[in-house]
Amino acid sequence: MEHRFVIQLALYVVAGWLAIGSAGLANLRRTRVVAHALFPAGALLGMLMFGLGVAGMTGDVQTIVLPLGLPGLPFHFRLDALSAYFLAVLGMVSTGISAFSAGYFRKGEGTSPGLLCFEYHVCLASLALVLLADDAYSFLVAWEALTLSATFLVMSNSRIAEIRSAAFLYCLISHVGALAILVAFGLMQADTGDYTFAVMRAQHLAPFPASVAFVLALVGFGAKAGIFPLHVWLPEAHPAAPSPVSALMSGFVLKAGLYGLLRTVFDLLHLQIAWWGVLMLALGLFSALLGVVFSAIQSDMKRLLAYSSIDNIGLMFVSLGLAVLFRAFGMNSLAALAMTALLYQIASHAAFKSLLFVGTGAVLHATGERNLGRLGGLIHRMPWTAWTVLVGALASAGLPPLSGFVSEWLLLQSFLFTPALPNTFLNMAVPVIAALVALVAALAGYTMVKFFGIVFLGQPREASLTRARDTGVWGRVGFCWFVAATVLLGLLPVQIVRLLAPVTRQLAGADLGEAVSASRWLLLAPTSVDRASYMPAVFLAFFLGCCALAWLLVRRFYHGRLRRSAPWTCGNPFVTARMQDTAEGFGQPIREIFTPLFKIERDTPSPFDTQPTYRVVIADRTWGWLYAPLVRTVQRIGALAGKLQTGRIAVYLSYSFAALIVLLILVRR
Repeated sequence: MEHRFVIQLALYVVAGWLAIGSAGLANLRRTRVVAHALFPAGALLGMLMFGLGVAGMTGDVQTIVLPLGLPGLPFHFRLDALSAYFLAVLGMVSTGISAFSAGYFRKGEGTSPGLLCFEYHVCLASLALVLLADDAYSFLVAWEALTLSATFLVMSNSRIAEIRSAAFLYCLISHVGALAILVAFGLMQADTGDYTFAVMRAQHLAPFPASVAFVLALVGFGAKAGIFPLHVWLPEAHPAAPSPVSALMSGFVLKAGLYGLLRTVFDLLHLQIAWWGVLMLALGLFSALLGVVFSAIQSDMKRLLAYSSIDNIGLMFVSLGLAVLFRAFGMNSLAALAMTALLYQIASHAAFKSLLFVGTGAVLHATGERNLGRLGGLIHRMPWTAWTVLVGALASAGLPPLSGFVSEWLLLQSFLFTPALPNTFLNMAVPVIAALVALVAALAGYTMVKFFGIVFLGQPREASLTRARDTGVWGRVGFCWFVAATVLLGLLPVQIVRLLAPVTRQLAGADLGEAVSASRWLLLAPTSVDRASYMPAVFLAFFLGCCALAWLLVRRFYHGRLRRSAPWTCGNPFVTARMQDTAEGFGQPIREIFTPLFKIERDTPSPFDTQPTYRVVIADRTWGWLYAPLVRTVQRIGALAGKLQTGRIAVYLSYSFAALIVLLILVRR
């Protein structure tokens, strides 16, 4: 009898999330029950899912068939190393967000807490079923449930027109992507009539139909991941949603698109072609550059983090493109290195970006503001939030010894081996791409300095900020969970890479387990010590030692006591919050350098205005270049089709008669 213990427990966790959601429906307005009982229960199930995912990564492939679908179409589920890894990341993300939500949804955000609880846990269950699905039918059912539940979560405060519009845009683009995925599955089943993934794995498509399936999958899953040019929903939906929902969407829903691409390209298709990798490299690089530049100029903290997520997803696509390139040329060990970088990026981003979003949620709850121009000085009022968000900001900036540095370091290590590619054009282009990746990493650090500095440092820009209070116990539990994940992913890269070995072996045909095991457990050397190595624990010890030495020298040997005085302000004794750098001031250099990327509208006052105002609106040119013409075309087609709707039965019968004549002529031929 096949051992199916882990997959059965994973499905029980899914059933538990659905049961918690149903309990939320039964307690729509009972906020204390929802917050202090249901969300903590969801967090416990998330911890269990995390443990099951880790256990499944090192175990055998497990399958199960449940008679849940239509007659003759049961649900097939499969747990392998890839799905187990994503389940572990889902469990990690859901645990922290559920714990934070227990203290966040005090009054609901336009929707009753019980209904939000239902939608949230249905979203978690749908994500888990997407990862476990082993046939196109169950996959698309779970995928549509994910889209609908996420849409309703985004539209929590549906009384605001902008929020309804953002939810509609997300739903529309997701459904266009779902159609592309459906057609891709239709190609991969190769006219067998069997839509199970096992049959798709058995097919060996020719390069042309395989390439068509790849492009369709790239469109479908890229729409969910938020890759350029399908990213337009992301900076609208993330700010519109409640902060825990934004954390879930950025922390994991975006990763569902990456999971779909990994499953399609490396599991269901039996070949990888070099131009696939080049295409993903190009899209990923432009997405990363676009995301980080737009993030640097934002004055809304949630929109800033949303564009930062586009940047991070772009870098993940760069890693994925490199893995496909190496795999296409039979360089499996280098493909394993790029794949390890991608998997590390997924877990790292899930931890620190969820931490940043729940941190903005705490700030928003305490102040009612998300405009950076009205914040400041919150480190004194919200120290717990400030210091934990600082960890997330440092990780997002790619600073050692946190998780963000390890993932970016592994990606740059992958670029060091690209001269071995047997293609002259790629050998010339890839170093330029590596330089642009380094630029993106530097701009990400610049953006995080702006984000943390303006929100938490300096003086409060509004008098109401002095009444801000730090998050409660449940919020601190969620913060500490994500901080622990971010720090451990940064300090234990050798152990994490060894844990990822079964996943990279399944996808790339090789792994880095033996390479990193050859070194000491403190030393990360993905290929060899002679090429490159990194010791995070030693770096942390050196950093802490320097800090302790500086404190000792200043405290004991310089003057022996603390001196407090007003800061130096060029002799000006009247220091106010208006003298601090603003979000617009931070972003102005970036705005000037990358002006061609922006659509800028300025309202400039005249010299004779008694109350002059200056307004700058910066928009993404993608909408005007791509989507606005598409909208106009659809409207013209709709208007033309509307002319055919006369409302007269005789006209409709004539249409049917004409169509019948045409069909008879075609059949006769």
